[in-house]
Amino acid sequence: MNQTTPPAQQPCSATDPVATQRHVVFSHGQASGPWGSKISALAEIARSEGYEAHSVDYRGIDDPRVRIARLAEFCKELAGDLVLVGSSLGGYVAAASASMLHARGIFLMAPALYFPELPPLRAGIIDCAAAVVHGWRDEVVPFEQSVRFAQGCRAALHILDSDHNLHDQIRVIQHLFEYFLIALDLPVLARE
Repeated sequence: MNQTTPPAQQPCSATDPVATQRHVVFSHGQASGPWGSKISALAEIARSEGYEAHSVDYRGIDDPRVRIARLAEFCKELAGDLVLVGSSLGGYVAAASASMLHARGIFLMAPALYFPELPPLRAGIIDCAAAVVHGWRDEVVPFEQSVRFAQGCRAALHILDSDHNLHDQIRVIQHLFEYFLIALDLPVLARE
């Protein structure tokens, strides 16, 4: 069902205060699994920044509403800061769930946000820090969807020379994700 860490690794101790207060929850895409190469690479970064890494298993679930319900069920036991990370359909799930789950931030990779078969995202649904990474050569989800989303919620937008999987840019995405997590801890400067 849901996995907190990949099978080869041990979860953090329940007595570790950092492990119970900072969580990154990954939502994979339709054609991948909970511990694919991008999620595994970003989970390393999350752990290095003091977050416990979790990945929800959506295999066999095509309905985005059921995926959102699965994510909500998984996150209800997590206390403290929550960062949602999603790829492709998982990006849609993370964006649609962020406000409901009181996420501190969302990090989306090639998110499938504006397809007619998906329930439309509500205006103003993003009330947290957001960053989007997409590939110029994405053959599955047009990069224009990420431009539209980023423009609407003033998210950081990174368009890389890659395709939908972004596998050839994992190292760059790791750096972007690390910066995103660090920036969440920086004080907000008052705007004049």
